[in-house]
Amino acid sequence: MKNVNDYFGSLVFDDRVMKAMLSADIYASLKKTIDEESRLDPKVADAVATAMKEWALSKGATHFTHWFQPLTGITAEKHDSFISPAPDGGVIMEFDGKELIKGEPDASSFPSGGLRATFEARGYTAWDPTSYAFIKDKCLCIPTAFCSYGGHALDKKTPLLRSMEALSKQSIRILKLFGKTTKCVKTSVGPEQEYFLITREMYNQRPDLRFTGRTLFGTKPPKGQEMDDHYFGAIKPRVAAYMAELNEELWKLGILAKTEHNEVAPAQHELAPIYSTTNVATDHNQLTMEIMQKVAAKHGLVCLLHEKPFAGVNGSGKHNNWSMSTAEGQNLLSPGDTPYDNAQFLLFLCAVIKAVDEYQDLLRLSVATAGNDHRLGANEAPPAVISMFLGDELNAVLDAIENDTPYAGVDKTPIKLGVNVLPRVSKDSTDRNRTSPFAFTGNKFEFRMLGSSNSIACANIMLNSAVAEVLKEFADELEGADKFEDSLHELIKETIKKHKRIIFNGNGYDDKWIEEATKVRGLSNLRTTADAMPRILDKKNVEMLTGLGVFTEDEIRSRYEIMLENYCKTIIIEANTMIEMAKTQIAPAVESFTAELAKNAAYKKAVDPNLACEYEVGLVRKLSSLTDRIMAKVEELKDAVIYLDRAEDIGSEADMIRDTVLVKMGELRLACDEAEVVTDKRYWPYPSYGDLLFGVY
Repeated sequence: MKNVNDYFGSLVFDDRVMKAMLSADIYASLKKTIDEESRLDPKVADAVATAMKEWALSKGATHFTHWFQPLTGITAEKHDSFISPAPDGGVIMEFDGKELIKGEPDASSFPSGGLRATFEARGYTAWDPTSYAFIKDKCLCIPTAFCSYGGHALDKKTPLLRSMEALSKQSIRILKLFGKTTKCVKTSVGPEQEYFLITREMYNQRPDLRFTGRTLFGTKPPKGQEMDDHYFGAIKPRVAAYMAELNEELWKLGILAKTEHNEVAPAQHELAPIYSTTNVATDHNQLTMEIMQKVAAKHGLVCLLHEKPFAGVNGSGKHNNWSMSTAEGQNLLSPGDTPYDNAQFLLFLCAVIKAVDEYQDLLRLSVATAGNDHRLGANEAPPAVISMFLGDELNAVLDAIENDTPYAGVDKTPIKLGVNVLPRVSKDSTDRNRTSPFAFTGNKFEFRMLGSSNSIACANIMLNSAVAEVLKEFADELEGADKFEDSLHELIKETIKKHKRIIFNGNGYDDKWIEEATKVRGLSNLRTTADAMPRILDKKNVEMLTGLGVFTEDEIRSRYEIMLENYCKTIIIEANTMIEMAKTQIAPAVESFTAELAKNAAYKKAVDPNLACEYEVGLVRKLSSLTDRIMAKVEELKDAVIYLDRAEDIGSEADMIRDTVLVKMGELRLACDEAEVVTDKRYWPYPSYGDLLFGVY
């Protein structure tokens, strides 16, 4: 049996390798850049490049690539070999600091949202030394940022790093007010990743899964998740073998895969890592999704990362556990034993409360995709309305501060299990709220709205930026205060009063809450991507994001264009797939079964004209009617897609898709699903939900 300690991080150019292969002064300079976010010394690059090359060659690598995250939502890489011609006709292996620091991939075919014309092909990648290089498929992968010839960010990493720097800068200002100094403040994330596994054989028989990642047709099986028997159930051997190999591959890459279990829906599972610095966690999560799919293929499986691959059962999310800590390791969101007396914690907590309230629209649009629209508000995901859960203890603390009343505190009480042999277990100060979009869970916040296929960069850019902006406002006010403690108390008190509307500790699935949130509290309910994305152009959002230097105004406009274009393209592909499946396979299958029934009825009548043949005749009528309905709905959907050509801009096209195309898709699905229920399984052209969800086992 392999020892994890022997191979963990074996494919990563991590601190252990750098310390062993770099000189003391080069190592110290590079570590300063990584730990303190200081500027990279160019002299260091050549030495690091040489060490990287030698290490990579020793691991069997033949190529290198600048690994980056364009606005497609996945990663990109262009491989170059280490070889250079030698005078004797052979080759030498070369890699220098210039190649390490800067790359030049063709940027013409990546989304730009109008930042450049198609013929303006030049783009640059720049080494991110804060994220370790690694080896994948015999290629040295160097994490990088990606920008255009004009310097505009064309990726998700650049604005993420900017947002982290902005948050660090403002946090340091706040800490100075409390007499504390730190080199930097970093945000950390632990993204819990949900996914489905189905067999490759069945996947290949479903055009909707192959083209769109989700089933566009399908009726619920007799048994789904009703018994809750899959959740945390025993992991079946085939899935366990997959998870074991997945862990091994992730651990080789230094990814801290920690927890694995069955999720609520049949064939659904979850993988959770240990926390990492946000940009590293983002890199790791992108790698995790890629390796999940690669390992699944080796086991005859397909890993589905779509947010709602199956109607009627839970979809898949990605819970973003977010916290902030100093370079010395102090968690700024840890309340300690006496949160009422922890003024520093309360100020940072209030900054998050105000940020989530004032920029709830940015948090909502940061998770907006066509796939996630199917999931949010369903009975396994938070509603589209943003709210915060703080729990009983913090709620009591904030109430006491707001009302200037004494705070009695909360005692740790044991849970009475009624069995002497069992150990005594103390209750936490608060329960968990799994229906809350943004929940405090002890020393971190869990942002539960992300979809399973999302890059976590987008949500963390907006979260970091919003909190940084509020901390800036707080620092501006407190730095000039005559009496710091009085001003601090008043600031915390006023923040609670103005922004407590965002705090809700109840059931987020309750329809009464949605009504209260929107009509009484005035919170936003941006139900779809088409509703949410235009809000990024609101004046307050543009001013905040540009003021902090996270985006330029052109970059904000580009994100709006790209995200809505992605939304529109996704649904148009789904609509065209539905049209093809219904027209070329579903309707003919129903017609074939109808013909068999009619033939059988005719054979019976030939034997005895007095036979009623009620089953055959009744079903023939029903199926004939359904076929006519299916084809009528196909034509209506085709017309709705064609009509999109009249849209004046991407915003109006998204609105038309939301209001018309999605409605027509729903109507076509309903007709086809009704046909599936009454069509002989021998004729139905696709594996059923029962086959797909239970086929792995």
